[in-house]
Amino acid sequence: MAKQPRILAGETAAITGAARGIGRATAEALLRQGMRVAIGDLDVEAARQTASELGASTVALPLDVTDRASFAAFLDATEEQLGPIDVLVNNAGIMQIGRFIDEDDLTARRMVDINIHGVILGTKLALERMIPRDRGHIVNIASQAGKFGTPGGATYSATKHAVVGLTEALRGELRLMAAHIDLSYVMPYIVNTELGSGLGEARGLHNLEPSEVADAIVDALQNQLVEVWVPKSAKRTNVLGVVLPRRLSEGMARAIKADRVLLDSDTNTRRGYELRASRSEPGLEGAAEQPQIPLNTGD
Repeated sequence: MAKQPRILAGETAAITGAARGIGRATAEALLRQGMRVAIGDLDVEAARQTASELGASTVALPLDVTDRASFAAFLDATEEQLGPIDVLVNNAGIMQIGRFIDEDDLTARRMVDINIHGVILGTKLALERMIPRDRGHIVNIASQAGKFGTPGGATYSATKHAVVGLTEALRGELRLMAAHIDLSYVMPYIVNTELGSGLGEARGLHNLEPSEVADAIVDALQNQLVEVWVPKSAKRTNVLGVVLPRRLSEGMARAIKADRVLLDSDTNTRRGYELRASRSEPGLEGAAEQPQIPLNTGD
């Protein structure tokens, strides 16, 4: 007998980085399921605007995912206003791209702090609440870069590899503890958000809409899915890449220009996002421009 999908109506979800993009689309999708949703974001005004547009059963709260006190206060306020947290979606993240040898240290540290430490911190704080209740579901937003590694986004890829590894390891720990907490990691292709703006294109692949990722998150919650590829067809590509010899799989990636998606980005289009991302952590000031090391990259 097929397992019935979990009913989400009446449950409470907290979403990080939810003022825009995937986070906002996820809030909308969960509200349609009858959930109560807390929108956490460093940009409090944008979060409030989003909450007002989404309407009832939604609250906007300030959140700096790199700060323990801020994250704890976000979860506390969520539970005070909406009830015990059933779902945490660790969505907040940034992607600053360019050649690794040109990347300044503050840019790398900022991505690590937000994309990795923010997920680690939120997961720890959520588990403090979920384990005593012996229920809950944590969804970590990774990326296909977390499986394949993408030239032009070395540090970003590293942070998303870490999210995948963290989630898999933690699933094992919770199983050994006999804790009934579900964990998922979601790996989308490029999404039409500010973070994904101005990127190159791979032959035969199309950018996703935030709603497609949001629907995949709902599916993961309803059916206790662990590894979530968006689109689902990307899973076959991953399996093929594992089975084929490395030289052949890398040759296929070059043929469809998958290895140029980040390197061929339009810097003018991305300038606004890159500037906002560079200011997305209050504890760090924007770094001075690093000297560029010339390379003969070929074609």
